[in-house]
Amino acid sequence: MADATIQSLRASLCSPDTPIAVQFRALFSLKHLATTSEDSAANAAIEAIAAGFASPSALLKHELAYCLGQSKKDAAVKPLRDVLADLQEDPMVRHEAAEALGALGKADNLDILKQFRDREGEDVAVKETCEIAIDRVEWENSPERLQEKLRQSDFASIDPAPPMPESEKSVEDLEKVLMDVDQPLFKRYRAMFALRDLASPPDCPTAVPAVLALAQGFKDGSALFRHEIAFVFGQLSHPASIPALTAALSNVDEASMVRHEAAEALGGLGEEEGVEDTLKRFLHDKEKVVRDSVIVALDMAEYEKSGNAEYALIPEAAAASA
Repeated sequence: MADATIQSLRASLCSPDTPIAVQFRALFSLKHLATTSEDSAANAAIEAIAAGFASPSALLKHELAYCLGQSKKDAAVKPLRDVLADLQEDPMVRHEAAEALGALGKADNLDILKQFRDREGEDVAVKETCEIAIDRVEWENSPERLQEKLRQSDFASIDPAPPMPESEKSVEDLEKVLMDVDQPLFKRYRAMFALRDLASPPDCPTAVPAVLALAQGFKDGSALFRHEIAFVFGQLSHPASIPALTAALSNVDEASMVRHEAAEALGGLGEEEGVEDTLKRFLHDKEKVVRDSVIVALDMAEYEKSGNAEYALIPEAAAASA
């Protein structure tokens, strides 16, 4: 049954005739199978995800890389290394592959991460991502990590950096670290994810102040940094982030990697008044990755209103139709 499900989802993911929103749903179903199945089925799901790198869509490929990084599986390493090493690939996809290698936490990948961090002429987002990924892998494998007291996060994701230890958590202090360009990116990311955790649940006393502190990150000079702020807002789905996300999406001079992430974050807030109308304004944006993200975001908004438990194709249903 699992084999039939995976083959059906792979066909949906890899067909050029499949609408982008359906490809995303197939991908998240495969990610679920990759992380929860026994070895052979998990590896088949990883292979199915990796097969999607033949797509011309940078948006889809960047999401494939993210899902491989979240899988915690050794089988994800080779396709991610191949993508990072492919200089013809879109930098948005290569950056996500580097981040995914960091998420997997294996010291064996420090060589390739250092190679592209130090490569002359490398795209700045790829260089910065490799720098953060190296720090994350080194932290993951350090004895100091065991001494840190980290609050249990409400989020199951493997993040580019762990949150700051609990003792260093006030919104005001964390905002100072977040915006201090003299600090290493890894430390600033740790402040970012600590602020995210202080913004959850959405009705806790620190939630709105933490969201507003995170929104300051959109003023940073690094597109990578700004895109991560938008990603965190996507995780939080807090209404207080809507003005900042709308401004980022609406700024046609903003990097497409930031605007696309802002669009998807707004998709998770689809029940909020005016959000769908905002997204629809960008269905014909000049940037393809933004247009595609808006399509996916509107599909996510539809899901938010439907009350379905899982944003994905139900694997059993996929198997039945195979």
